[in-house]
Amino acid sequence: MYFKQITTEGLGCYSYVIGCPAAGQMAIVDPKRDIQDYLDISREEGMKITHVINTHVHADHVGGEQELKSITGATLFIHENAKVAYPHTPIKEGDTFTIGSVKLEFIYTPGHTPNAISILVTDMVRGTDPWMILTGDLLFVGDIGRPDLPGNEILDEQVENLYNSLYVKLGNLPDYLEVFPAHGQGSLCGKGMSAKPSTTLGYERRNNPMLKFESFKKFKRKVLESFPARPKSFTHIIETNFKGAPLLERCPLDKAMNPERFKQIMDKGATVIDVRDAAGFGGFHIPGSINIGLEKQLANWVGMVVEPNADILLVVNSKQDYDRMCLELHRIGYDNIFGYLLGGISSWLLSGYPVKSLAQKSTWDLQEAIQDEREFILLDVRTPDEWNSGHVKGAIHKPLALVLEEGLQVEKETPVIVMCGSGYRSNIVGSYLQNHGHTHVCSLAGGALAWSRSGNELVK
Repeated sequence: MYFKQITTEGLGCYSYVIGCPAAGQMAIVDPKRDIQDYLDISREEGMKITHVINTHVHADHVGGEQELKSITGATLFIHENAKVAYPHTPIKEGDTFTIGSVKLEFIYTPGHTPNAISILVTDMVRGTDPWMILTGDLLFVGDIGRPDLPGNEILDEQVENLYNSLYVKLGNLPDYLEVFPAHGQGSLCGKGMSAKPSTTLGYERRNNPMLKFESFKKFKRKVLESFPARPKSFTHIIETNFKGAPLLERCPLDKAMNPERFKQIMDKGATVIDVRDAAGFGGFHIPGSINIGLEKQLANWVGMVVEPNADILLVVNSKQDYDRMCLELHRIGYDNIFGYLLGGISSWLLSGYPVKSLAQKSTWDLQEAIQDEREFILLDVRTPDEWNSGHVKGAIHKPLALVLEEGLQVEKETPVIVMCGSGYRSNIVGSYLQNHGHTHVCSLAGGALAWSRSGNELVK
């Protein structure tokens, strides 16, 4: 048996290649939209891609099943409850098929979604017992899948399904089974996931707190305590995956634009994403642009800030940065990318168009402002867990997602210093507040990390 886990950095997605070299066939489970990794393995290992399986309809990334079918002609499989609009072969509880010496058996395990499956994998060359289980978004390393994404109207049903899938369906399986989930650290489909990419069922039973409840009532109470922020992109991604994603070749052509053409499209309502680092954006940027720098989880932040159907323009430092950003955007279904500013922000400046700045305050500047008792708001946009672990005395707390949803209810002329963990999210929020009329906004460079490293206290 051939088995390989493919990691999509940033989104925390795992996909899987399972095949039989002797038979020359392989299956892809939960593929990402950019499919070159799978095509490379197919070519290098001499196995044809014959099966493409989704464990559920994904909410955080656009699947690659349409791309794979277009190129390889593979058959697409998903649970019969999914009711997707594209041609596929429905699968149900107890279905099995073989790929050479590999046996795949499907278990219906709803809870994260109503259409979720897990897959038992058996290498029949070694024995008749299953070796591993692909759990989709049911069971992660250190956590379980969130049940709220399909909607509040079926949330109670989803929590009950989640409990039954974890405690009854998986409860009947042996401890030795290796567990390979569809997501890991960085994903918003759960919380508190380990960076380790796999585990065993027995280890999770002993050490995963979500598998240790004595009753459904206690389980439900804990599950409903809180959920990670839901990016606005999730609804769009779910709809795209139900319909079947358009092939990437149909997306707008990439264009390098001079400042005049760039401004024309911007003036028609396009969203400008500036992917430079905080210092570069802080120095000069195009008025109305939003700063989402190139870092591992940038796709999640785009999904929080930018409308899924927006026309997008990019400000980058290089064509390489542009290509990477396009890859990340396509993964979450943001396909209306019209191009980038040729020559970067320098060409904009030299064209005489207006610019803005977002001041970057050091921890020493903040210390001085506090000591001098100046009138300003210190806005901490980290998550509740980060805030509770330690924050600057006198700060107010409003997580990034809530600021984007509600804004900031203060006079637009009020001085605001935005802080986060490192200065990345504070620039997102700072640029957002600027674009919504706040005139005295700055960002704390280095965030809470720089504050504590410079010898200052974080209170709880």
